[in-house]
Amino acid sequence: MKIDGVFSGGGIKGFALVGALQAVEKRGLKFQQLAGTSAGSIIAAFLAAGYTADEIYSMLGETDFMDFLDQRRTLLPLPVTKWLLLYWRLGLYKGEALERWIKEKLAAKGVDTFADLPANKLRIIASDLTGGRIVVLPDDLPRYHIDPRKFSVAKAVRMSCSIPYFFEPVKIKGKGVCYLFVDGGVLSNFPIWLFDNDRIPKVRPVLGIKLSAKQEDRPVNKINNAITMFGALFETMKDAHDARYISRRHEKNIIFIPMDHIALTEFALTDERKRALVEIGKKRAEAFLRTWSC
Repeated sequence: MKIDGVFSGGGIKGFALVGALQAVEKRGLKFQQLAGTSAGSIIAAFLAAGYTADEIYSMLGETDFMDFLDQRRTLLPLPVTKWLLLYWRLGLYKGEALERWIKEKLAAKGVDTFADLPANKLRIIASDLTGGRIVVLPDDLPRYHIDPRKFSVAKAVRMSCSIPYFFEPVKIKGKGVCYLFVDGGVLSNFPIWLFDNDRIPKVRPVLGIKLSAKQEDRPVNKINNAITMFGALFETMKDAHDARYISRRHEKNIIFIPMDHIALTEFALTDERKRALVEIGKKRAEAFLRTWSC
């Protein structure tokens, strides 16, 4: 059966999305159109390019995510460097290594720009800080005087994955303005509204996979210093828009995978932890799919 799929952000917790995908594919469900934010945009892009869940798992399993932490070189002491990078570059790491890795993996399937994918096959969410709006890629690119068909899919994914202060924002110039784009999760971490909208009838069943508990089941944030306050602030921003949108009607089509014990940027995960995340996603999806009526 053909369905549409939506994948939430969640940083390194995205391994659980792969486990859920393995259960979905075992059920015989095939994705026709895909959408995702941040980590979910990586998964959606790989699926759109033709990778299977097992292939994605192998790729992620053999990748050292510490290689993505591409800090700019400087002669200054490390503590001073970090502050300067935050102040002048707006992020600790460039994000270019992540983009190169995604570009290489997509190229192996013959995908470079959105022209290499069927129309509406893939949509990715980013946040335009300059314009103060949610951006759907490639749909909204003409607004920035960019031809959507010529735009790099890997670049779009990087824009969606640019966690504020962690990765530098992606800069796009258009008509004399330099626009800054960061993680799509800042404004919409789970864009199920792209497919399941009261104003637009669904063409196919929609299945969402969300790396969090249901809103009413989420634990309260414990805030006792500036660092934990920033963490709570980001969590609130990335879920507030979607929490208002997700109703009881939508919940029956969403696999919720609670993962509050894993940090977004815990890039030094051991192989054992990676396998554990995959297993969590798989078990949650299997339990959901046993009763899902699509």
